[in-house]
Amino acid sequence: MISLHRKEEFYQAFLEKNTEFDGVFFVGVKTTSVFCRPTCPARKPKFENCEFYLTAQQALLASFRPCRRCRPLSHPNHVPEIVQTLVEAVEKNPEKRWKEKDFKELSVDPSTARRQFKKRFGMTFVEYARARRMGIAMKEIRAGKPVIEAQLSSGYESSSGFRDAFSRIMGNAPSLTGERNILKVSWFDTRLGPMIIIAGEDGLYLLEFVDRKGLEREVERLRHKTKSAVIPGKTKHTLSIERELDLYFKGHLTDFRTTIKTIGTPFQEEVWKKLREIPHGQTRTYTEMASAIGKPLSIRAVANANGANQIAIVIPCHRVIRACGETGGYGGGTARKKWLINHEKQGVTYLESNETCENSM
Repeated sequence: MISLHRKEEFYQAFLEKNTEFDGVFFVGVKTTSVFCRPTCPARKPKFENCEFYLTAQQALLASFRPCRRCRPLSHPNHVPEIVQTLVEAVEKNPEKRWKEKDFKELSVDPSTARRQFKKRFGMTFVEYARARRMGIAMKEIRAGKPVIEAQLSSGYESSSGFRDAFSRIMGNAPSLTGERNILKVSWFDTRLGPMIIIAGEDGLYLLEFVDRKGLEREVERLRHKTKSAVIPGKTKHTLSIERELDLYFKGHLTDFRTTIKTIGTPFQEEVWKKLREIPHGQTRTYTEMASAIGKPLSIRAVANANGANQIAIVIPCHRVIRACGETGGYGGGTARKKWLINHEKQGVTYLESNETCENSM
């Protein structure tokens, strides 16, 4: 049963089309008999004409049909067909330099492609394709290929044009990169919205919801601290965390094994280590966390270290709550924090019930 206060909170999120609540609840509209996701662009009904559900199944069982505009039964951030088409085209020929005629051959409007990519990835399609070409060039340079060869293979006839493009994406000119590290960025859809994954060949460096405030600054700090180029792509650690996240959101995983790489002060590292020791399905207060690291007066510092965590869910900062029982802040939004806590508690109940059944057989 959803409380009146919670319904009012959901309704306000529905009015604001707040992405933080995507996947947290669904709205059944009595006047149209359809149910929607919180970010539906359709005209909003009055509060008294809304019913709220925690799952799409509940809405269906209440006889509501899925909205055709926001498609609540599809993925929360369903990739538009035009984006899929263009990403596949880039992967078939990543060295290609795109021109107007190339879009026409695919029956794609360039302005639509630009808008869709900007909305989903935070960059235009041309910027995406350029970054992909530069990623290949960087790999060739690190493997020992001369800069001029990498320049030509990535489609640049002018060395100055190549260096300018390289600098805009990588941060330094090729001749100055030396043993510069490469981190690869990709996007992974979850029922709570898309997450950005940044990983290197040695581990996972960043995992955040893409609408987290200040995410751009986080990525820039990571790039600066690691002296890395951040380019589109995936590593074995990207694939590992994608598999684990899929299982986690289905309620089938309680312990992440993907290798992680954290970059913090000794105090932050100590707090993050303790966060990973909080059992799945349980919570701790900030006061308890401060005591756990032997510094009971460092409650505010613990909270700051929590907020500085760049690997969401895996380093479970969402499991730390206020002493009064309130959820407290969370980079991905308090609605997601509440959902994650409840999701993990339900998962533990499910696992315990299964163990009981197995032991009684």
